[in-house]
Amino acid sequence: MGGAVNDVATVPDGVLELGAGFFNIRGSFRLLGVDLGTQASLVRRPGGGYLLLDACGVEGDVARWLDAVTEGGAKLEAVLHLHPFHTVSVRDMHERYPRAALYGTERHREKAPDLPWEEETTEGDAIRARFADTLRFTVPRGVQLVTDDPNVHFGSVLAIHDASSTLHVDDTLVYVKLPRPIRWLKRDVLRFHPALGKSLEPRPGAARDFREWARGLIDEARDLQHVCAAHSATLRRGGPELVSSLESALAKTENTLVKHTKRYG
Repeated sequence: MGGAVNDVATVPDGVLELGAGFFNIRGSFRLLGVDLGTQASLVRRPGGGYLLLDACGVEGDVARWLDAVTEGGAKLEAVLHLHPFHTVSVRDMHERYPRAALYGTERHREKAPDLPWEEETTEGDAIRARFADTLRFTVPRGVQLVTDDPNVHFGSVLAIHDASSTLHVDDTLVYVKLPRPIRWLKRDVLRFHPALGKSLEPRPGAARDFREWARGLIDEARDLQHVCAAHSATLRRGGPELVSSLESALAKTENTLVKHTKRYG
């Protein structure tokens, strides 16, 4: 069990408290009998309300904790869906907290047009100003957020919470937590999603734009301590080590970027 959030709730197993009002919730997502895992993050705003980043199934102690912290949803101001293909728990979370403003990508709106979506999409510029007191958002440049192939899930909206030095990211970055017996052979792995090559925009300069965006993210990482990745776990390795991991991740994409440049310019 974790420490106290406030007078009414204690952080349960399945929720990781990262400080300054940021809580990462680890959920379950099963595909062909394998639990790939998923996540959501609860973030406290300066005024005392909360935002939920993404959605996952919650039950038991985690559900009771979330209800207690948000006072049954009364303090949950908005739910922000950041990955266009993470849609399984969208409707369930809205039904649980129907008073929270609902934001999503354009694909979320297309897949569930009956839900009361706010006009601004999470990949758009307007959302940045609306929640600038709590979060910063960045969308990878040079890549398509949604491609024609429904199996390509590279693109997403990344959220940075400066107060806790935390990056919340779905699929664009993949964190692999290696089994304990082999960690002495190799460190845990942080990589850009292998679907990058299929996500790059088919135009000149797309590879350059992605590379420049990734380098900007690496610069941001110098002040980060945590990376919450969708399908694995939370990486708690900040500063120079995180920068080194991201530099290695970008270096691993170079062949893909060079091939794209040779084809499109």
